[in-house]
Amino acid sequence: MASFAIIAIVLVVSGYLLSSHGGYSNLVNNQAPAATLKSHPGVGDSEVIEMAGGSVPAQTKPKSAPPASKGSSAKSGEVGPDYERVKATFVTLARNSDLDELLGSIRSIEDRFNHRYHYDWVFLNDQPFSEEFKSTVSALVSGTTKFGLIPQEHWSYPSWIDQEKAAASRQKMIEKKVIYGGSEPYRHMCRFESGFFWRQEVLAEYDYYWRVEPSIKIYCDVDYDVFKFMKESGKDYGFTITLPEYIETVPTLWDTVKSFIHANPQYLAENNLMEWISNDNGATYNMCHFWSNFEVGNLNFWRSEAYQKFFEHLDKAGGFFYERWGDAPVHSIAAALFLPREKVHFFGDVGYYHVPFHNCPIDQEVRTQKKCVCNTKDDFTWKKYSCTTKFFDIQGLTKPQGWEAFHN
Repeated sequence: MASFAIIAIVLVVSGYLLSSHGGYSNLVNNQAPAATLKSHPGVGDSEVIEMAGGSVPAQTKPKSAPPASKGSSAKSGEVGPDYERVKATFVTLARNSDLDELLGSIRSIEDRFNHRYHYDWVFLNDQPFSEEFKSTVSALVSGTTKFGLIPQEHWSYPSWIDQEKAAASRQKMIEKKVIYGGSEPYRHMCRFESGFFWRQEVLAEYDYYWRVEPSIKIYCDVDYDVFKFMKESGKDYGFTITLPEYIETVPTLWDTVKSFIHANPQYLAENNLMEWISNDNGATYNMCHFWSNFEVGNLNFWRSEAYQKFFEHLDKAGGFFYERWGDAPVHSIAAALFLPREKVHFFGDVGYYHVPFHNCPIDQEVRTQKKCVCNTKDDFTWKKYSCTTKFFDIQGLTKPQGWEAFHN
């Protein structure tokens, strides 16, 4: 735990983000207008769908794959027109001002993975997307693009929150120099990602999602269908990076979790990952969490009774506003407790970057086969203050050869 505290302090001093979505930290919170629905021509033969709030689902026409023989193209690896995709999509929460930083993320995903499979991409915003945003991202995405306008009730204070108390809490965090401690939009974002992103009507038709944020990079070729892998192998949550949460942001989170568990023991999965998030059989939280700016998951897990009641319990406690509970520890604790451990997967062959951390496969064979462009010296995976080594130990997984050299 001492090493965890050191890295948390270093990151805060450096001005880095322990949780995700820095773009929402310093913007005012504008309420979303009334829901609307419209579709308009996309790029090539596609149809771009715009959906807002809880409106009637759009009738989509997926962008067809480029002409190819049945199966895959020997030259490009693209799937043929008869390929059966999983009901899956990429999901990005962004604002118009994020466009420039988002373009590199989209290009990275498309170049490394989606140009082969042409999965859809859903963009969510608490404000209307501009025509420039919609046309620009649609030009890069090889699947159908959809744009959802977040309902006001999903991005505002619930009735039970004392806003004066919340403001006082933010001021205390500013004085303590807690990163994003004074930001209201950041808190709305964390609450939305925790309890509402999966409720958006535009996502209703999908079973799986891959979360993508601005300014990320994919370092390696992903030459298999990630979504089909998740479905066929029975995985419900996938990650690339783990780290300890900054304790000042979640002082009462674990007590709130324990009260829920005490009242609802039926939701705990057999063979869960409690020992990954607690070093003392649940008495305390060791702060380990999956870095949620990269997630590949089963939307039906978040839609489950267990998770919905769990979120409602947390939401009523007020920690998203009175403290600074992030969606990363909330998602991580839920996955660790309510999923059997075999349903949680580490993606060690993707290669991922979100400031300031890198996941770079240290296995030379993997890097060569996947055409990875990253420096293993930057890899965070096996650092002592990462929680991934603990995950491997608990899961009984074999670590890559030479991992000890990176355990510093």
